Amino acid sequence: MRPDRFRHFAAIDWSGAAGERHAGIAVAICTQGQAAPDLVRPAHRWSRAEVLDWLRHDLPADTLVGMDLGISLAFADRGAFLPGWDGSPPDARTLWAVVDAICADDAHLGVSSFVDHPAIAPHFRRHGGREGAQFGGGRGRFRVTERAQEAMGCKPYSNFNLVGAAQVGKSSLSGMRVLHRLSGHIPVWPVDPLPSHGPAICEIYTTIAAMAAGRTANRSKIRDGGELDLALAKLDSRPFGHAGAIDDHRSDAIVTAAWLRRAAPDSALWRPAGLTREIARTEGWTFGAR
Repeated sequence: MRPDRFRHFAAIDWSGAAGERHAGIAVAICTQGQAAPDLVRPAHRWSRAEVLDWLRHDLPADTLVGMDLGISLAFADRGAFLPGWDGSPPDARTLWAVVDAICADDAHLGVSSFVDHPAIAPHFRRHGGREGAQFGGGRGRFRVTERAQEAMGCKPYSNFNLVGAAQVGKSSLSGMRVLHRLSGHIPVWPVDPLPSHGPAICEIYTTIAAMAAGRTANRSKIRDGGELDLALAKLDSRPFGHAGAIDDHRSDAIVTAAWLRRAAPDSALWRPAGLTREIARTEGWTFGAR
């Protein structure tokens, strides 16, 4: 498959927060060329269900979609996602199905039922000082791709962490519900091979895009229109043209869409050294992590 065959590039800044609609969700898209990405429904407060509907019904053909979430949990470090539980899934797609099934009654694609499950809860760090015996201590368990992010100078967080501003657990788990519901509609790299035509989804980490745009890992967030245009220029994009303050969810989506456009044709990014067949089917990978 030629990775330069994509014609559109979309980035989704995601949220696993409680409730229906979230200021933390933003969607940006751009075409080939140098035009600045556009925000999709820029004045809209998205729900997760609406993003799912947009992906299923309104996504342009041949779009590469980056979703800012972890598409799986750590597996390689212990040979299982949830060691000690007989129901621990054997691969990422089964994990998505299990999360969605356990959370079938959770509104708004929430995941409380999964992290509250008595056999699963011990694997997570939760609010109120509740650190499960299987969390792993310290910063928790990491996937191979997250170790690759660390080697690039990023500071990833464990998908088993549900505490604080840096928690990515519920964001990733709610995203897994979306990925499961897209089964048969959009392939998810590298769990699925890149298709020869049509759309594909990949995991993104917006800090990688920001670093490619001249930011540092510690200063990856952009909250000013002028700084946004400077970052876009580093990515061979025309300016977005926003004056004054901009929230970092929207700027993350805009910058990452422009970065995907520039990065996608780089065949080496689709073949990172640590991405084995076993890692692809269990843990997945973050596009751009080397």
